[in-house]
Amino acid sequence: MTALVAIDMQQIFRESEWATPGYDAPAERIERLVEAASGPVLRTCFVRDPAKHGSWRGYYDRWSGCREEPDSAVWELTRTPGDDDAVITLPTFSKGGDALAAATDGHDPLVAGVVSGCCVLSTVLGAVDAGGRVTVVTDACAGATDVAHAQALALMEMLGPMVQLAETSELLRADASAVWLCVSCSGIRGSDRRGSGRASGS
Repeated sequence: MTALVAIDMQQIFRESEWATPGYDAPAERIERLVEAASGPVLRTCFVRDPAKHGSWRGYYDRWSGCREEPDSAVWELTRTPGDDDAVITLPTFSKGGDALAAATDGHDPLVAGVVSGCCVLSTVLGAVDAGGRVTVVTDACAGATDVAHAQALALMEMLGPMVQLAETSELLRADASAVWLCVSCSGIRGSDRRGSGRASGS
């Protein structure tokens, strides 16, 4: 069984200088996945650390418009979590550490969200390091640009078989009582997708 991990679907990545083009389409696909989920659902939040240690100082000097206090509404999720959804809030790009491992409870992560080349990629790498077999839902992610999105997917595809790529439609049954397909049995493999042209921007 898989655990859906929705990465940083927050107001600041929808409307700010960090706004992700095409945010709304992946957001809708994620909610379809949430509705179909039979395993855990986890939502992550990126929130600025006011202490700004080390290189984070320069980072927020560059993105000064996003130097908001941790309790600012800009960090809020754009969709209200369900009663059973877990929420992990961290000031780091990667959410793939101990908190994610505990929340997914041994389930393989099914990852979607923003931004493909930053927090999504970092979280996938962290989950792989922890031993997870990760599926990235390509059309339920978005990047800073279409090119950056495609590049991030290409990098993650190179990590097969620890990471595999799939689209929303491949993960949902056509019937009304949709449940997760068993990805390992569905024939979705990174090697099948090379050259398929599906690693494109959202």
